[in-house]
Amino acid sequence: MTNQTDPTSGTRAATIYDFAVERLDGTPAMLSDYRGKVVLIVNTASKCGFTPQYKGLEEIYGKYRSRGFEILGFPCNQFGSQEPGSAEEIGAFCEKNYGVNFPLFAKIDVNGNKAAPLFQYLKTAAPGLLGSEGIKWNFTKFLINKDGTVFDRYAPQTKPESLSGDIEKLLAE
Repeated sequence: MTNQTDPTSGTRAATIYDFAVERLDGTPAMLSDYRGKVVLIVNTASKCGFTPQYKGLEEIYGKYRSRGFEILGFPCNQFGSQEPGSAEEIGAFCEKNYGVNFPLFAKIDVNGNKAAPLFQYLKTAAPGLLGSEGIKWNFTKFLINKDGTVFDRYAPQTKPESLSGDIEKLLAE
C-alpha cells in the first residue's frame, strides 16, 4: 500500500486514525476517536439516485452500533452537483427524510487536486475496478478494520444491508 501524507500532521498516513476531519457543524474531529471500531466511510449526496441508501445505512448503523460499528458520512458535491446544500441544509435533510443518527462531516471533494487527504488515502489503500483509484459516484463505501486499515471498497450500487456479512466478520475479529 502506498501511504499518503496527511497535510495536517505532515506524516505518512498508515491508518484512518492518522486523519483529522471536520464535522458537519465545523468543529474538528480526529478519526483516532474511532480506534478499535469497525467503520464504514461513505461519500454521500442528498439529490442522488442512491440517496435512499441513507435508509439502509441507518438500519445497519442501528443494528451494529452497540457492537462497535460506526458509519461516517462525508457529503460530496462532485458528482452531478447532487449535494448543493449548506451544512445546515444537509443535516436537516438527512434527519427529516432518513432519521440519520450516524455522524456526518463537512462537505468535501473525493477526487482531484482538492480531494480530502482521508479520501486520497482510502482510494490508494483500496483501488476500485481494474485498479482505478478515482471514485466514480456518490455512495462509494470503504469498510475499515478495527485496526484502522481498509478491509474493502464497495461500489455505489452496493446496498448497505448487503455488507452485513463483512461487518459481522470484522466485528467478530
